[in-house]
Amino acid sequence: MGDAEEHVIAAAYHVVKALEATKNLNFSNDVRRLLADLDAHLSTMTTVGENEVEKTRDIENRLRSSQEKITGLHSNHLRIWNSSPAIVSEYLQAVDEVRRLIETLESYPSKKTWKQRDLLDRAQCTLQIAMTRLQDELVHILAQSKQHFEQEYMFYPTCEENSVYEESVVSNGGDSVQEDMSQRESSSTETEEYVMDLVHPDVIPKIASIANIMFASHYDHEFCQAFVRFWRDELAKHMMILNVEQFSVEDVLKMEWKCLNSRIRKWRRAIKNVVGIYLASEKRLFDQVLGEYGTISSTSLVEASKVSLLCLLNFGHAVAIGPHRPERLYCLLDMYEVLASLISDVESLFPEEAGRSIRIEFHDLLRRLGDSAKAIFMEFGNHIASRASRTPFANGGIHPLTKYVVNYILCLVEYGDTLNLLLAEKDGVNLDMGSNENIGQTTISCPVAVHLQSVTSILEANLDINSNLYINTSLKYIFVMNNIHYMYDKIKNSEVRRYFGDEWIREHIAKYRRHAMSYERFTWNSILSLIRIRDDGKTGKATLKERCRDFSIVFEDVYKIQTAWYVPNLELREELRISISQRLIPAYRNFVGNITNSIGEKYLKYTVHDLESYILDLLDNSQKSLKHPG
Repeated sequence: MGDAEEHVIAAAYHVVKALEATKNLNFSNDVRRLLADLDAHLSTMTTVGENEVEKTRDIENRLRSSQEKITGLHSNHLRIWNSSPAIVSEYLQAVDEVRRLIETLESYPSKKTWKQRDLLDRAQCTLQIAMTRLQDELVHILAQSKQHFEQEYMFYPTCEENSVYEESVVSNGGDSVQEDMSQRESSSTETEEYVMDLVHPDVIPKIASIANIMFASHYDHEFCQAFVRFWRDELAKHMMILNVEQFSVEDVLKMEWKCLNSRIRKWRRAIKNVVGIYLASEKRLFDQVLGEYGTISSTSLVEASKVSLLCLLNFGHAVAIGPHRPERLYCLLDMYEVLASLISDVESLFPEEAGRSIRIEFHDLLRRLGDSAKAIFMEFGNHIASRASRTPFANGGIHPLTKYVVNYILCLVEYGDTLNLLLAEKDGVNLDMGSNENIGQTTISCPVAVHLQSVTSILEANLDINSNLYINTSLKYIFVMNNIHYMYDKIKNSEVRRYFGDEWIREHIAKYRRHAMSYERFTWNSILSLIRIRDDGKTGKATLKERCRDFSIVFEDVYKIQTAWYVPNLELREELRISISQRLIPAYRNFVGNITNSIGEKYLKYTVHDLESYILDLLDNSQKSLKHPG
């Protein structure tokens, strides 16, 4: 009821009273009844007005008291929540009193008195000041009580510390892959779930009390704004500690491999830490503070984390669209596996509609990484086929391409399950292993096995082409034998054997032995023909002398040439020497006997013992020459 209305009612009431008191006026009974009814109605309205005035006066007194408490506490305490619990309680009660007074004043009819409007403005202004102070108090509490990550939470051991996709492993050379693989196996075990307190547990009730009063006062947006901003900034600082930098797609595509490799390691560590530890801890805190307010907790978590998460995801997208070079396969698979292991965490962190865009981004990056890894894996055979040599590899040893391909394959065994899933997804293959009896057969026919066997076939074809560069046919056989034996030996003694099977192993044993036999026949059969003498005694002395001279010349040439050749595998080298001795020594011993009996041993340059000793020098990558006696 407005002030003017109150004055009109009061005036009318006095007029009616005056009319009723006048004796000289002759009113009809109807008029007198009307005046009586009007008297009663105006009396009631006057009483109501007096009650409203009393209520307004009470509100004014209560508001004044609360204002004085709030203003006094603001002036006397730099930080209210650093004071005693009694002070905090007094402050919250005063703020809540103002909130309730506002609700009371707002419940009045739209036509409020001037006094009521003034009180409402004063109360809202006081509440606004209190809410601003509460925001400051909230940020101070968070800053003062935040917990710093312990070292083990920041850098818990993961496979990136011993990654197998170092440039040295997939480069042209090096046999360190087995050691690297064992390191990866020992360090790539699943880490337990870590959730830590982002703030000291004792302050959560304080934060909740601020949230309660601000939400009740309809300042929920302001609370969430301050709360989210603080944790968004903290996550950004955490990313800096993890050495995460923001790069554009162009920056990533131009990055040198060594630098990119390092950045990918940091990315893997960071995304596991951020999603698996930091955001899991953040979600728990948000639920503790905002859980009772419906979806606000999940919405706030999205707002606090999306900038940093998108920074991580954008880097992943840039890597995924990079060139399909073989050395990138391992980093893509590592990134894929890390991301795949975090998908369930992401679904738990962002289950609501507000987090849908983040979930979509994670799944999209996972798909892109998988597609890129598949493409590189499937194109690897073409990469090998295109690596044609123009000159023969020195001394018939292990060609760098062979080491490169074999080490590449050995590294892939750790990613076999992942690659099978990716390839099966592409080809629609059912990877159900079935019964135990069929597991071996299923493994050697799975997509990864089929492709790896194809890769080795392409490598062998490449080796055959490279072997034709040798002028010396014997060295050609040594070269192919060495490389096939290297391939067989590395695969036989590794986990990757399950993708090749026993039949492949047997075939390649036969292959390298076949080339070894070809080497022996081509090299030594012509020499053996020089020292084979008919037992009928019809060979002339001149012929025998010529045979002695020719054998010495040919053997010396073979010795000089083949001591420089190289069979790196000690066991294979010994097998060849033994086989050569078994061919040559008995025949030479018989030749020595015939020569001694026919023309005397003075025409023999070398004894049987000499030959046995010289054979031990062959294929050792150390060229030597025989010194002619006397």
